[in-house]
Amino acid sequence: MSDHLPKAIDEGLAGCHSCGKVSPAALGRCPRCGSSLHTRKPASVQRTVAYLLGATALYIPANLLPVMTMTEWGDVMEPTILEGMVEFWRREAYPIALVIFVASIMIPLIKIVALGWLCAAATGRVKPSPRVLGRIYWLTELLGRWSMVDIFVVSILVALVQFGTVMTVSPRSGALAFAGVVVLTMFAATSFDPRLLWDQLDLGENSDTIPPQTESE
Repeated sequence: MSDHLPKAIDEGLAGCHSCGKVSPAALGRCPRCGSSLHTRKPASVQRTVAYLLGATALYIPANLLPVMTMTEWGDVMEPTILEGMVEFWRREAYPIALVIFVASIMIPLIKIVALGWLCAAATGRVKPSPRVLGRIYWLTELLGRWSMVDIFVVSILVALVQFGTVMTVSPRSGALAFAGVVVLTMFAATSFDPRLLWDQLDLGENSDTIPPQTESE
């Protein structure tokens, strides 16, 4: 029989999602702020999957549609994210090209895949080890801190370019789609309840446990 650390849900306790106060779940509402008490976020996996599907649908046009209109010496260009990255690389602006690739292409894709995998783990469709669960969730938290880096870089780039007289930049529909990807993945990360992972892990361990047999004397 494996020993498990005690959990608040086993004691009938729930942490308020608004103020963090731990109270008996039977109260229904937090005695401090009045918010509804839930032992787990309601419909956490379903809402996370819905946000991820929306982000995935927007990820395609975000990479295929032009993200900006660049006018230089009367020459008008409407590059996509990939074309913009290639153009900056060609002009030897390597740091900007790398930031665009990492923040605009790689991070959103990794975050969508990682959160989808965590949802599968929370529903028991995949059964990873606790170490793998911890690392994948740590990765999603790490990526979440850099969700707005690409937006920040683009805004700074546009502001700097607009000060010049040679080139002007204006956003296009691809930038709007990409902003939707960023916002939806952020919503997906906040709606996912990581405690469901450990609940599923404990459930799997209990189901795999073979009851001890008494020897007949």
